[in-house]
Amino acid sequence: MGNFFNGFLQALPPHGYCLLWWPQLVWTHVISDALIALAYFSIPLALIQFVRRRKDMEFGGIFWLFALFITACGATHVMSIWNLWHGDYGIEALIKVVTAIASIFTAILLWPLLPKLLAMPSPGELTLANRELGARIAERDDALAALKHEVAERRKAEAALLQAQKIEAIGQLTGGIAHDFNNLLQTVSGNMELILNNVQDNPRVSRWAVNAASALDRGKKLTAQLLAFSRTQALELKPIALRPAITDTIDMLHRTLGPQVTLEPDLGAGYWHVIADPTQLELSILNLAINARDAMPGGGILRIMTKPVLIMGDDGDLPPGQYIDIIVSDSGTGMPAEVRDRAFEPFFTTKDQGRGTGLGLSMVFGIARQSGGTVILDSEIGRGTTVTIRLRRAEVADAIDAPGNGGQEFEDQVERLDGIHALLVDDDDEVRTTLLDVLTSLGAQVTEASSGAQAIDLLQTVEPDVAILDFAMPGMTGAETAARISLIQPDLPIVIASGYADTQALRIALGERIAMLHKPFRHHELTSVIRAVLMPESR
Repeated sequence: MGNFFNGFLQALPPHGYCLLWWPQLVWTHVISDALIALAYFSIPLALIQFVRRRKDMEFGGIFWLFALFITACGATHVMSIWNLWHGDYGIEALIKVVTAIASIFTAILLWPLLPKLLAMPSPGELTLANRELGARIAERDDALAALKHEVAERRKAEAALLQAQKIEAIGQLTGGIAHDFNNLLQTVSGNMELILNNVQDNPRVSRWAVNAASALDRGKKLTAQLLAFSRTQALELKPIALRPAITDTIDMLHRTLGPQVTLEPDLGAGYWHVIADPTQLELSILNLAINARDAMPGGGILRIMTKPVLIMGDDGDLPPGQYIDIIVSDSGTGMPAEVRDRAFEPFFTTKDQGRGTGLGLSMVFGIARQSGGTVILDSEIGRGTTVTIRLRRAEVADAIDAPGNGGQEFEDQVERLDGIHALLVDDDDEVRTTLLDVLTSLGAQVTEASSGAQAIDLLQTVEPDVAILDFAMPGMTGAETAARISLIQPDLPIVIASGYADTQALRIALGERIAMLHKPFRHHELTSVIRAVLMPESR
């Protein structure tokens, strides 16, 4: 064995000797083998760099083996150059053995990998796959956008539902407060008239009573505003001559707004009429004017304008028809978008504590909607605010004017009720006692009851000419009491007294023999309604 390996190291004639040392051949071999060796050696370096940087490659091992094989091939060409001058063919043979072993292992490992290599996608397939992936991503983005839109719409719906529930709860609260306050006003108003009727010879007391009537009218307007907001009382909609109504309001605004605000009315050339509640229209314009004044702390210009509007098609808010716009515009600070979007929310205000309730714009909007119209708000920071109340136009020539001084109503003629027997039903002791005194002072005979159930029991033994019922009573409401009365005495006229009831709903349910009387009412209003239900043919 030692002799065998010694033979590998035995010096033999160099290869150049076989070429007869012909320079052209010798140097052709040298240059060619050198170039091949350099190329072979550069390939493993590139493979090694690739494998080191791409450790995620699945076929990293075959690359290392292939690098060894190429390096061995390069070494054989180096030995070819060496053996031109030295006859070390044994060493060259050993290098070729290493090369042969590396080539065999490379071939053995490469063929099983061939199916995997062929399964790798081509550039065209990768492009197509990228396109499909891009389409799927686009579909996913569209689905996400649709989902976001749906979530946003759902949140808006939930917010609208929450707002509706909030408004309904607030409406119930304000309606209950207004009802109780109306009962207090009814007691004060009734007793004030009784005092006035018994002190005709005392002008000072009479003057005090009339002055108190003005305060009662302001309280009546306040409760009417609360009831309109709570929507528990139908507005008294009627044709109104718009120019006189706004003119009266402007006269009051001159005294209210102060000298720092310049009022510029422009009521247009037409003498238009609208369908509205006179008192609520006055309060709406007053609310908007006060808001405008507060938005101009350093003073400014307040414009109140009117103009006709014709809606040809369905604008999504109002049906087609003729409308009149009442425009209140100021030169104030204006509203940012986040405030403008919430301006009609109840109790939302940007004013300091104690300077605003946040009910003004929401009441204006509620009144306009109940009147068959709407409210349009336009405001930007630095450009002021414009609020437009759009109301239905009424084609009439004899529309009523705005309400006058309430204190004058104390002097209206009150009819006597001599010979009339009234059944008076009210759960409020003070209201019932006051009405009892009023009716008896006018000559009526009165049977009183503190509940609907007690009234039903009394009808078994008495036959009154008219029944006067409070609407909001515990246990049995005025409407339920009226329905029970109609079964016992079908022809008995009924007056339901309340500032809380939906009068139209009651009349639909119970018929025209029932008359409504809104609290607080005057003596002449009470007697007029009683006479009307006792003599329906005159109505």
